[in-house]
Amino acid sequence: MAFDILLRQGILPDGTIADIGISGGWIAAIESRLESDAGQIVEAAGNLVSPPFVDPHFHMDATLSYGIPRINASGTLLEGIALWGELKPLLTHEAVKERALRYCDWAVSMGLLAIRTHVDVCDDRLLAVEALLEVKKEVAPYVDLQLVAFPQDGFYRSANAKANTLRALDLGVDVVGGIPHFERTMEDGRRSVTELCEIAAQRGLMVDMHCDETDDPLSRHVEQLAFETQRLGLAGRVVGSHLTSMHSMDNYYVSKLLPLIAESGMAAIPNPLINIVLQGRHDTYPKRRGMTRVPEMLKAGIRVGFGQDCVLDPWYSLGTADMLDVAFMGLHVAQMTSPADMRRCFDMVTTESAAIMGLEDYGLAVGKRASLVVLDAGNPIEAIRLRAERLCVIARGKLVAERPRREMTLSLLGRPPSVHRRHRI
Repeated sequence: MAFDILLRQGILPDGTIADIGISGGWIAAIESRLESDAGQIVEAAGNLVSPPFVDPHFHMDATLSYGIPRINASGTLLEGIALWGELKPLLTHEAVKERALRYCDWAVSMGLLAIRTHVDVCDDRLLAVEALLEVKKEVAPYVDLQLVAFPQDGFYRSANAKANTLRALDLGVDVVGGIPHFERTMEDGRRSVTELCEIAAQRGLMVDMHCDETDDPLSRHVEQLAFETQRLGLAGRVVGSHLTSMHSMDNYYVSKLLPLIAESGMAAIPNPLINIVLQGRHDTYPKRRGMTRVPEMLKAGIRVGFGQDCVLDPWYSLGTADMLDVAFMGLHVAQMTSPADMRRCFDMVTTESAAIMGLEDYGLAVGKRASLVVLDAGNPIEAIRLRAERLCVIARGKLVAERPRREMTLSLLGRPPSVHRRHRI
């Protein structure tokens, strides 16, 4: 049997060393040794081969807009929202599309081949929606891009948000979004959760809500989201993103809340880089860490994925489309430092987030889509520690990015001529 691509002797995430044969865009064989011809040979010997990285929470309509029309001086979430309101009238279809395509180039170079992006629908032009639908079509050969209809100024608070949300879904946007904690009242927030979940149920769509992204421990819309998930039979289709108010909630209430979330079958997406930067801004000391209760959620059996959220936009002044940066920060903020927990953080930017997005053809197994990344690391934990360089990226059976493995040359008397920071424990 001849393959289109034969990847030789890579280290799989479970530690197995194997060859991977790729044909027609699919994984055709995974064996300890494949003696076959191939159009391309990729020598992965000694390097980690992983399914591609997945970002289940992003804002592509705002990405790479940092500094337009000004910089977020306070660094707060609310100033970022106000700044986005200043930027929206300046947006053009062409600029949104160009920045999004440029970000997708970055993503491919980092082995990030699946992204769920929220797109603001409160602009009556639906300019960003139309631009990102075009981007989705153009990048489809190499990136799975899901769009969330996001009424960023409030489903009820913004006059035309409800109508625009429905218009965006009619245009082909994939997921129903919301932001209940930004409504005018707690009751409006609760009602918005109910109505948006009903819209998703009627249309057979998934739900992904910015939920309780605040330091206010009384922001408890996640409880309503869990209730609606169960009431409407949406288990496996609903996500609560951020959930940062939980870091301030009373422990007794959380002991009731977590089993309700687990029972409902909804998932959670914290965004470690952004949550640690935006939350706790009103605190002096002690200062809250800014992220929801990830270890406790995992212990309760709740599916959790890590999201990037922002790169160079009104809310975040850094970022490189590197999901290993996200896992690295998440590991630290959640204090998940045991080997099993660190390994789980890798899953939260790969397999767990893929499951949240419903990517059925994802994974390193025969019959799955041939999308994978070769990393300059020996295992998933080392990949996080090093934020390992991507040596090769294959998307849907095509080699789309590669670079040589690099070592640093040293000139030290009596020491080796080069150094590499990989380390076998």
